[in-house]
Amino acid sequence: MTALLDGTWEVRLVERADVKDFIEKWHYSGSINGLKVSYSFGLYHDEVLVGGMIYGKLAMGGVAQKYGVTDDEILELRRLCLIDDTPRNAESFFIGKTLRWLKQNTAIKTIVSYADSNYGHSGVIYRATNFTHVGMTAPGRVIINSEGRKYHDKAIRTRYNGELKPFAQRLVNELESGTAHYVTQTPKHTYVMQLRK
Repeated sequence: MTALLDGTWEVRLVERADVKDFIEKWHYSGSINGLKVSYSFGLYHDEVLVGGMIYGKLAMGGVAQKYGVTDDEILELRRLCLIDDTPRNAESFFIGKTLRWLKQNTAIKTIVSYADSNYGHSGVIYRATNFTHVGMTAPGRVIINSEGRKYHDKAIRTRYNGELKPFAQRLVNELESGTAHYVTQTPKHTYVMQLRK
């Protein structure tokens, strides 16, 4: 593919719906169900969507205080994926553009992201974009449903207007029937970016 510097690459703030199908196809998790989405971005090359990224509120409570900020001053980079045929620097280009946008257009001070060692990820792209490795998470649990899809164990508590979302209710039903089960996961690498002091 062409080098990023030719001007045919663009990062756009988009709606969740604009990147949902793309991320569910290209991200290893295969899902954005249950994500608290604050900002979604698309990476376009010659007007074609080739990358998707989602920032959202933290999945875990009490994390903001750990970094000396409030819940309104911290986001988690929840999803990042690109098609396979992109230049080597496409991910860092994409992340860099979104971080600059967040710094200029929001009051966010801190970005947290996790590299999932269960998929062989160690956070190379985060180190390349100047995130700081701050340690490992505790081991977690995921739910494997009857189709083999993996969900965070908190997915079964995902509600809308006080009711479980349909996918969450299906997971609860499958856990009760034994067609879904829990699996313990290894710790994830934790990375932090300070956008401002």
